[in-house]
Amino acid sequence: MAAVRWVVGGRVQGVGYRPFVYRLAHRLGVAGTVRNGAGVVEIEAHGDDDALAAFAEALIAEAPAIARPQLLERGAPTAADDIDEGFRILPSRAGEAPRNHVPPDYFTCPDCLAELADPGNRRYRYPFINCAQCGPRYTLIRALPYDRAATTMAGFTLCPECRREYEDPLDRRFHAEPVACPTCGPQLAFVGGDERVAGNEAALTAAVGMLRAGATVAVKGIGGYHLLCDARNETAVARLRARKPRPHKPLAVLFAEDLRDLHRVADLSPAHEAALRAPERPIVLVPLRDGHGLAPSVCPGLNELGVLLPYSPLHHLLAADFDGPLVATSANPSGEPVLTDEAEAENRLADVADAFVHHNRPIERPADDSVLRVVAGRARPLRLGRGLTPLELELPQPLSRPLLAVGGHLKNTVALAWENRVVISPHLGDLDGPRARDLFARTIADLQRLYGVRAEAVACDAHPDYASTRWAAAQALPVHRVWHHHAHASAVAGEHPAHRRWLAFAWDGIGLGPDGALWGGEALYGAPGHWRRVGSLRPFRLPGAGRAGREPWRSAAALRWEAGMPWPLDSEMAEGDAALLRSAWERDLNCHRSSAAGRVFDAVAALLDLVREVSFEGQGPMYLEALAAHAGTTEAVALPLAQDDAGLWITDWAPLLALLDDPARAPVEKAASAHESLARAILAQAVTLREREPVDAVALSGGVFQNRLLAERTLALLDAEGFAAHLGERIPCNDAGLSFGQVVEYAAATSNPS
Repeated sequence: MAAVRWVVGGRVQGVGYRPFVYRLAHRLGVAGTVRNGAGVVEIEAHGDDDALAAFAEALIAEAPAIARPQLLERGAPTAADDIDEGFRILPSRAGEAPRNHVPPDYFTCPDCLAELADPGNRRYRYPFINCAQCGPRYTLIRALPYDRAATTMAGFTLCPECRREYEDPLDRRFHAEPVACPTCGPQLAFVGGDERVAGNEAALTAAVGMLRAGATVAVKGIGGYHLLCDARNETAVARLRARKPRPHKPLAVLFAEDLRDLHRVADLSPAHEAALRAPERPIVLVPLRDGHGLAPSVCPGLNELGVLLPYSPLHHLLAADFDGPLVATSANPSGEPVLTDEAEAENRLADVADAFVHHNRPIERPADDSVLRVVAGRARPLRLGRGLTPLELELPQPLSRPLLAVGGHLKNTVALAWENRVVISPHLGDLDGPRARDLFARTIADLQRLYGVRAEAVACDAHPDYASTRWAAAQALPVHRVWHHHAHASAVAGEHPAHRRWLAFAWDGIGLGPDGALWGGEALYGAPGHWRRVGSLRPFRLPGAGRAGREPWRSAAALRWEAGMPWPLDSEMAEGDAALLRSAWERDLNCHRSSAAGRVFDAVAALLDLVREVSFEGQGPMYLEALAAHAGTTEAVALPLAQDDAGLWITDWAPLLALLDDPARAPVEKAASAHESLARAILAQAVTLREREPVDAVALSGGVFQNRLLAERTLALLDAEGFAAHLGERIPCNDAGLSFGQVVEYAAATSNPS
């Protein structure tokens, strides 16, 4: 008889791994023990050589679907003589240095859905049904090891039947920490005006009745509140928009699990369906069909819709009972963190929601929905949230000391990195308001506590006015400032560490460059820690500085003035005001020099009269992309490429202005031609620069590449010219990816000081 000890790490807590090991041992006739350690599972076993060999292989190969086990150690047992003939699950223990892995929140598994729909099951229509393979994790864990006492379920005492399941290693609810039933678990409550209804069925009935009547209902989910209303009722949707207020930004829509209604509304590819049905259950952008039947104001001006399938039992019940698509948008003012507290939700949403569905299971930390978009056949994240986070990746080289990277100012995420591990937080929002800044600070403390790691250095954006940068500067830790576009480039390079010499196109709205200008249309050559600017778009001066992002007409005026052309100002602008603005621009007063591709897209949208002032970030480019999607064949305008006095290869956008002025071309053709011209401009820079420097791979980074039309066309052109081109796969290309890019930059700079 042989005896072996294994330590298994990775995602092995909160996923039913110990009962899996228990059942496996009984099947193979292996004796021993299994227990949770400090972020790992410790297994000691004895048996004959063949049984132990099969056991060891199955520990990884047959693990639960949501587990991600990694064999960390194999050796002799610590107490082989104490192993009896049976196999036991021992109590959890903390240990030496923690190797914690915090599981994300999971969707409701098929077994629980079957019970949810079975009138003979004691959990029939129970809105909080779950098991070891599904249910909330990240949003209810208070500490690790993952045990019920360390979750927000600690206050719910198990009834005898749930206790029996919880303690039976052969039951799929063995140590399913959120396990509960209608007798002992969380309950719903409905609040609408003076009406207060307690009880799951009564609350569901009241909520669905309100939704059918055209009301807006705020519903507490796993990671926060959603605002729900009938997605086919234009009056209801318009009222929600007016109240929130959210005049134009698209709203996500919840569809039932069977996809029947969704197939009538959207044209789904296999990649879209796979992303929608994935365990993360994200919001996925899908192309709308003509005559889709949804309220026009669900996504005005766009031909794509963000949709999601039910991920919690409560959402399954609401979708099935309502029997139609429901708007399901985060219950928070735009850019702020999602609301999680009952009293705060009623206070902050008093003028938005007509009614509320609360429950009494506390949410330990908020998690907004993840958002994905299929680009070049692959679902790529635009926002990291519920189901995808905490996102853990492996670094190409270990860090010399633990690092905290605090990201940028918009779409903020933070990252904690140590050894060769990096963990990225959920989306925290824009850091303009106090709620977002408070969540930012709490998440930083929370990540370090959960993973048992204390940061010894901070990485941040080089922009001194970002709230994240100011926070970093106030800490008693060494601060490593990373240029905005270097972080964008390194985020892509960090996902593909095999490539050594990169040409990275960092295109976004704006970010501070080392020369003090607002970059955003850059070509960078090199590798993480060693980027060199080699190309750019023609720079221009933006009148009104920070207002340009909210008023695309300012970018349009800047491009025309820079090219020596008049700008036909709005008729509402008084002649004297127009003259003052032009005079200020000529004298470079309250202007910033910029090369940002995002502002060029803004200008094109304004010149096509799609939008002059925006109510959400990226509105102009999104409208422009939607318009361009209707074009047939597309011709490009040649954009000149030449070296400036500093040796930079500069692409001149000026020929786009003549295209946009051409009365013989329809707006849809102009929009498509602008996309094609800029994609070919990237290709021209890449080809020219490859003739002068060896290039292993090309990276497309920055928020401009959220534009599917531009990204796919650019990838196709680069591929046809023999480039290995990459767009972020697990890391968003927008500012949500900055924290990861900062970690990669820091790792490279500190391991290669030169």
